[in-house]
Amino acid sequence: MEYKEALSYLDGARWFGAEPSLRRIRTLLEQLGDPQKKLKFVHIAGTNGKGSCAAMLASVLRAAGFRTGLYTSPYLYRFSERMQVNGEEIDPLSLSRCVEQVKEKADKMEEHPTEFELITATAMLWFCEEKCDVVVLEAGLGGRFDATNVIEHPACTVIMNIGLDHTQVLGSTLEAIAAEKAGIIKRGVPCVVYEQSLSVLDVFRRRCDELSAPLAIPDFSSLNVEFDSLEGQVFSYRGETYALSLLGAHQRRNAAVVIECVSFLRSHGWGIEQDALEHGLYAASWPGRFELCRDDPFFIVDGGHNPQCAEVIRDSLLQYFPETRRVMLLGVLRDKDYAKMAEILDPAADEYVCTAPDSPRALPAEELAAALRSFGKSITVCDSIADAVFTAIEHAGADGMVCAAGSIYLAGSVRYQLGLY
Repeated sequence: MEYKEALSYLDGARWFGAEPSLRRIRTLLEQLGDPQKKLKFVHIAGTNGKGSCAAMLASVLRAAGFRTGLYTSPYLYRFSERMQVNGEEIDPLSLSRCVEQVKEKADKMEEHPTEFELITATAMLWFCEEKCDVVVLEAGLGGRFDATNVIEHPACTVIMNIGLDHTQVLGSTLEAIAAEKAGIIKRGVPCVVYEQSLSVLDVFRRRCDELSAPLAIPDFSSLNVEFDSLEGQVFSYRGETYALSLLGAHQRRNAAVVIECVSFLRSHGWGIEQDALEHGLYAASWPGRFELCRDDPFFIVDGGHNPQCAEVIRDSLLQYFPETRRVMLLGVLRDKDYAKMAEILDPAADEYVCTAPDSPRALPAEELAAALRSFGKSITVCDSIADAVFTAIEHAGADGMVCAAGSIYLAGSVRYQLGLY
C-alpha cells in the first residue's frame, strides 16, 4: 500500500453516524494481536487544553528518558503529526505498513470501524512496533465511547477543562459532557482533573469515589507569575519554579495539571527527576495555540474554535498587546458557535479580515462578515486564505498585529502561508 492510498483509506471511512460503542475497536485490536495491551498510557480527555497538556507531558517523559509516544488530534498540516515517538512523526513507510495491516482485518469485520477507530488502531500498532515505554494518549471525541478508551489500565488519567462542544453527541450541559469524559476514569487509577466549576468537579469526584480512583485537582490560586512576555513565562507552583515557552495564563494552568500528573507517576515508581520536569515543560512545543509565528508585524495563530477558547484568545491578546492595533483574521466552521465566539473576541479586535477555512464544513466568509457587522468595525472579506494573510498583514502595518483564529483548519493553512510547516 502506498502512502497516499493509506491516507485515502483512512479518510474514506465514516466518522459520525455509527453507534457509540467500543465493540468495533476492541474487535479490530483483538484481530491485530491487542498491541495496546503491551503498552503503558497516560490518557487525557477534556474539551480544551488536552493537546497542550499532552504535548507538555510527553516532553517531560521524554526528558526523563522514557521512549514516549504521543497521539493527538486533529493535525495542523500533515496527518503524521497525530502520531509521534520522541518528537518524531510517523514516517510514510511505517504508516502505510500499519494501515495495510489494519485494513486487512477491518475490511473483514461485519461492522466496519469508523475513521477514528482505524486511526487509533494504526497508532497502537506503530507505538507497539516502536517499543514505547509510555504513550500519552489524547482522546478524540468524548471519553466513555471514544476509541482511545479501549485501554484497560492506564498509569494515570487526566481530564482537562470542560466546555460546550459537540453537544449533539455529548450532551447539552457541562455536567452531561463531563459525565461522558469521566468514562476514561478507571478503577484504582489516579486521576488529575483541571480546576473548574464545582458542579463539573462534582461529576468527577463522584466517579472517582465509585471507582476508588485517587483524585488530584490543581490549586490554580497557588500559581505565582514571576515573568510573562512574548519571550515566554516563569512561574512558581507548590514551592518550585518553572519556565514555559508556551504563551498565556491558560498554559500555566495546563502546566499545573502536568505537574500533578507527574506527582502521581512518581508515587507509583516512575523515575522523573525534578530537572526532567523543569526541562520538559520549558522544551514543550504545541504549534497553533496562541503561537507567535512572526514579529514584523506580530502575528499570532490560534486554532481555538469554541467560546472557551475565544475567552483565552481575547484575554491573551489584551494582556500581550494592550496598546497595539489588533487585526483579527477569522475563519470558522458552520457547526460551531461562531456568533458567541465573535461576541467574546470583539473587545480585542480593532478590525476584521474574514475568510473560510479549508474544510467542507466551513462557513462562507461573507456569512461570517454579516455576523460581525453589528460590532461596527471595518471588515474585509477575502476569497482565499493566502489573500487573507496578505491583507491582514498589510492592514496591521508595522505598528499593529494580527491574530488568526476560529478553527484548527484555518490555523494550519495560515501557518503554511507564513512558511511554517
